[in-house]
Amino acid sequence: MSTDETNIETKAIEDLSFEEALEQLDETVDALESGSLTLAQSMSMYERGMKLARVCNEMLTSAEMKITRIRTAYGEQMRMVDGDEGMDVGD
Repeated sequence: MSTDETNIETKAIEDLSFEEALEQLDETVDALESGSLTLAQSMSMYERGMKLARVCNEMLTSAEMKITRIRTAYGEQMRMVDGDEGMDVGD
């Protein structure tokens, strides 16, 4: 496999949605577990599976960080709103 082919394959993996990458990872695992691949095919599939796993992990980490930022931002706003409720508006 040439460097250009590897770069194209990697770019294609990087462009997948999480669901697509996870589905391809599952298919890769099934193919490897079948035992019907040659050694060369197994090595290629293993490498692709590791790339897919890395991309899935990066997407999950990114989503987790985004959720944490949102929770922090809205949590601070909610504390401010809760603090205002204790004050009498009519005073």
